[in-house]
Amino acid sequence: MRTHARTRTRSAVAAISRTRRSWCIRTRLFAVVTAGVTAVGLASPVWAQLPLPTTLSDFHVPGTQVGDVSPSVMLSPSDCRNCHGNFDAQNDPYATWRGSLMSHAGRDPLFYAQMSLANQDTQNVGYYCLRCHVPQSIVTGHANQPDGSTLNAHDRRGVDCHFCHAMVDPIYNPGVSPPEDQAILAALAAIPQHFGNAMFVLDPDATRRSGRPDPAAPHEFLESPFHRTGAFCGTCHDVGNVAVTRQPDGSYAYNTLGAPSPTSDPWMQYPLERTYTEWKLSAFNQGGVDMGGRFGGTIGPVIRTCQDCHMPAAAAKSCFFGPTHPDTRRHDFAGASAQVLDLVLEVFGDDPDVDAASIGVARAKAVSMLQRAASLELAQDCRRLRVRTINETGHKLPTGHIEGRRVWVHVRFLNGQDALLREHGGYDYADAELDERSTVVYEMFVGLSEAAAIATGLPAGFTTHMALADTIWKDNRIPPRGFSNAAFEAGGAPVVGHNYADGQHWDDAYFAAPHRAARAEVTIYYQNTPRSYIEHLRDANHTDDWGEILHSAWVATGRGAPIAMVSGVLALTPGLPGDMNCDCAVNNFDIDPFVEALVNPEAYAAAHADCDLLAADVDGDGLVTNFDIDPFVQLLISP
Repeated sequence: MRTHARTRTRSAVAAISRTRRSWCIRTRLFAVVTAGVTAVGLASPVWAQLPLPTTLSDFHVPGTQVGDVSPSVMLSPSDCRNCHGNFDAQNDPYATWRGSLMSHAGRDPLFYAQMSLANQDTQNVGYYCLRCHVPQSIVTGHANQPDGSTLNAHDRRGVDCHFCHAMVDPIYNPGVSPPEDQAILAALAAIPQHFGNAMFVLDPDATRRSGRPDPAAPHEFLESPFHRTGAFCGTCHDVGNVAVTRQPDGSYAYNTLGAPSPTSDPWMQYPLERTYTEWKLSAFNQGGVDMGGRFGGTIGPVIRTCQDCHMPAAAAKSCFFGPTHPDTRRHDFAGASAQVLDLVLEVFGDDPDVDAASIGVARAKAVSMLQRAASLELAQDCRRLRVRTINETGHKLPTGHIEGRRVWVHVRFLNGQDALLREHGGYDYADAELDERSTVVYEMFVGLSEAAAIATGLPAGFTTHMALADTIWKDNRIPPRGFSNAAFEAGGAPVVGHNYADGQHWDDAYFAAPHRAARAEVTIYYQNTPRSYIEHLRDANHTDDWGEILHSAWVATGRGAPIAMVSGVLALTPGLPGDMNCDCAVNNFDIDPFVEALVNPEAYAAAHADCDLLAADVDGDGLVTNFDIDPFVQLLISP
């Protein structure tokens, strides 16, 4: 199956590079959104036909531009490997980076399938998408062909060693930033004033930079405190739709066509991804949080920055001839990407830069990260099971690009003989279908306002056209420690369709326990590639083969089976016979519902959805009949 998928992939990718010129890359950045609207409101609904005629100017951002850095100064990862690899497979920078999604950002078939749909909605958005996923394309100039048809092996290196280690802090900090940065920033046409939207600045000489002050490197080197900060990660992990601007009333409106955004502040743009903002506004960025060793490696229990979790420290060397440091950062970059790494290996497994063993290690780290991202508390509240899902991360759970990503609660109630009585959030692995209606699913959905609907010709309300979205339809994802409604609202990361109190970093879900349930088994699951989403990427694509390529790989790799994050079991106290209103007492308030259960069971079930009809089986024969009347009366008389 894998060989077949790869054969199809090679021919399809070749065809795509010849024919993709008309499509522009659907990104997680919904990026582009209709331009028939002014910064104040909808101008005239003249673009009610897709794709919208947006230009490269609509997606222009400050920072390094095409032509600012020569490709010749950017070394390949294989060059870096000579000193920073092949000596410690568990810890060295090259080995730990090689299997990560950073390494394969330019080979992500999910990304390319998303890009295809984005292009069908709006033109030239691919340039903006490529800045994050294939940043070397800004160096090579291939981002100017925003359909991705000119990408080469240099570009597909993803977010590689030299790219990150050539990055300059765009906000110069006297006495902290390297003095050399002043000239680099002064040479830019526009200096970024915020972190996000891939507004990166690269050293045109590609002088390597690191957060460590004493690397004893044989090449030119600058210490860069910027590399130790969360802001460094925020460069690509906070993304606003630069074509959609926040209005004074808090709504969003499409910009005027053919011009850059009136603001470079991601907080003032429609939120496509707010991982950095979520962390920035959390307790982790306000002095840190003692996580008891859950994350961080050798740095100690207090977690502060993105790097503390995603680049855990180890007692190791960063260079084969260098000293061992107690806090060398592993380049794991583990997140929630296990399923995407499966797809990368399936589609690009024949690429000489793709190593199956390295991807296997990175996948295991991603699963481990997911298993540490949440904890679980279970309690019985009368006849209800309370499931508390606690967010242990420094951002929302789940976070990042939200299409397809979801976390849900799976509950199984069993009797004393281990027979299943009731299930919530069951997953059919054969059909790859989740019973969503029976449980709580943490996720984000986007939508179109009436104004956007007029401009695009699409229905208002919930939408799958992420590149055109201008409203948040739902966002009940669990916030991190230190959450503030006002702060998250200001940062473009509000809760929508749910309630979380300030400071709350957990959510309680309640499930009615069957009358004879003896225990509950609970698992929190994560899924990145649900069937409905993958089929949408295939079925809605009418321009290239990326949807089919993705779907074939998805089938071949297990159909996006969910990953168990955390599980727990709780012994339950069975319900009281005769407690017909589920208040954990038998009294006169149970008389009317008892009678209703006898004469009209359907009406009882409708009126007492959280209760169990078998509570009326007072004589214990497994049936609800008139023979239960006398023992019920006896309970009332002699409780």
